[in-house]
Amino acid sequence: MESSEEKEMRSSSWLLWCSNKFPTKSPPSPPPENGCDDTKAAAQKQRKPGGWKAMPYVLGNETLERLAAIGLLGNFMVYLLREFHMGQVEASNVLNIWSGLTNFSPLIGAFISDSFLGRFTTIAYATIASFMGMLTMTLIAWLPQLHPPPCNVDANQCRGPTKSQFGILVMALGFLSIGSGGIRPCSIPFGSISSTQRRRKDKEESTVSSTVYIQDSVSWVWGFGIPTVLMLCSILLFFVGTRLYVYVKPEGSVFSGIVQVVVAAYKKRKATFPDGDDVEGVYYDPPPVKGTIVKKLALTNQFRFLNKAALITEGEVLADGSKSKPWGLCSIQQVEETKCLFRIMPVWVSGIICFTAMSQQGTFTVSQASKMDRSLGRNFKIPPGSLSVISMITIGIWLPFYDRVLVPSLRKVTRLEGGISLLQRMGIGIVFSILSMIIAGLVERVRRASAVMHAGQDGIAPLTVFWLAPQLMVMGFAEAFNIIGQIEFYNKEFPENMRSVANSLFSCTMAGASYLSAVLVNVVHKTTGRHGRPDWLTKDINAGKVENLYFLIAGLGVLNLGYFLWVARGYQYKSKYRVDDDDKLGFDVELNNVVEK
Repeated sequence: MESSEEKEMRSSSWLLWCSNKFPTKSPPSPPPENGCDDTKAAAQKQRKPGGWKAMPYVLGNETLERLAAIGLLGNFMVYLLREFHMGQVEASNVLNIWSGLTNFSPLIGAFISDSFLGRFTTIAYATIASFMGMLTMTLIAWLPQLHPPPCNVDANQCRGPTKSQFGILVMALGFLSIGSGGIRPCSIPFGSISSTQRRRKDKEESTVSSTVYIQDSVSWVWGFGIPTVLMLCSILLFFVGTRLYVYVKPEGSVFSGIVQVVVAAYKKRKATFPDGDDVEGVYYDPPPVKGTIVKKLALTNQFRFLNKAALITEGEVLADGSKSKPWGLCSIQQVEETKCLFRIMPVWVSGIICFTAMSQQGTFTVSQASKMDRSLGRNFKIPPGSLSVISMITIGIWLPFYDRVLVPSLRKVTRLEGGISLLQRMGIGIVFSILSMIIAGLVERVRRASAVMHAGQDGIAPLTVFWLAPQLMVMGFAEAFNIIGQIEFYNKEFPENMRSVANSLFSCTMAGASYLSAVLVNVVHKTTGRHGRPDWLTKDINAGKVENLYFLIAGLGVLNLGYFLWVARGYQYKSKYRVDDDDKLGFDVELNNVVEK
């Protein structure tokens, strides 16, 4: 029989996919070192959290911020191509750099919130920044002075943006990135402190479709203006709920502890390890905080150089057992938590190239779609930026089937909790990303040949846009296996108090993929257009060879798959916990847990 605690730890892939976007709780904050503070406890009792009443104010910010960012990202390539008259390479660079910054900024926002400002202040500033970004984007679309003039079709002339116009665009995107960096890592933890539980349906799919349709078929002013108005309403709602929130003082970031271990180990790099395996009295291992169950990690010899950070030297431990120099001595727990990060980093690197393939959905796939027949019926045309919904639909259909049908069957054969291990799931996702790029390259060859032979003046191939569905569906499988596998892998391999690091690693993978995609695009653009031939990524997609870029990414994916298999084979899972709580036994948290009969 499984205990209730073990059952609670096991979550389905579908729930993890949703909880990554909308996590329901944050790690509990440790109590004061000297026990409970009666004054603070009394104040907390007198001031009751707003519960469900507080949630709309907090979650409205995150929902509308995502509406603005995701809606803008889904169709931003089209906007840059049509309204700013950029080439494929320039538009892709802007999109990739902004996407990378947006995904990297939550790491900085979480650090600032935990160490300095606190969650409420961080959300307040970030919300205003998001509003400023959306307001600026609306003004850019509305005022003729802030965007290039329409193309002169008769003279075949299209003027690009001036330096001031491009500068204002960059400023707007910068505001949006700052807003994302403050809202995303703080809104859910802040809301979960004010209310212990929350349920929210994931409506990103319909949100992206409707926003993209308004931008593409009605006007860009309305497409940007509606989210701007909603963001303004969210600011007002957030501050109206001020009296319902529970405010928590910043207690420091877990990233500071990781840096402390590295610094302390470097300072003691010339120190020698003692003989024998005795830990007590040699390494700093303070008892857990009274009144809490602390799952402690035993000292290991992997990355042994970090163990020096916990070596006790003269004068580093005070009479009360506390350490005199936080940057000179760290506990065994801190050292082992840092080792968790070091251990996972090689696996994390493999996700960057896989995500690079996924990031093409928002750039060159959109360019392909814009030069295909997008008619659906007589009067409706599918917006190019909304095709990513095909991947979302694939994920939404596949995950329940995988969890409810395949996993129970595989579990009987492999005796593994999830049917297959998480590293195996990640590897399958990499294979699907490679297949998606190969299919994308083959489809592009067919599309370009059709456009060259049969296209009119507009260059649109008489080929339905649904030819792109296979590559997007396969990419949906890649996301279902690799992305969700990564999320679950990080959450199981990191200790409870390092879940913020786990979530940050996932965002950094997406950021790294965006930057790598920008580098690849620029290298290909500058090296393939020689001897008077157009480069693969020339402004006219019908004259280029985008399929070669897809094949290049697929080739890198094959190399990445080999690297991943090598890393996964030598990966050492987290060791068993020691639980300092009476007679409670430790439990194994390795990925390949065997299901008991």
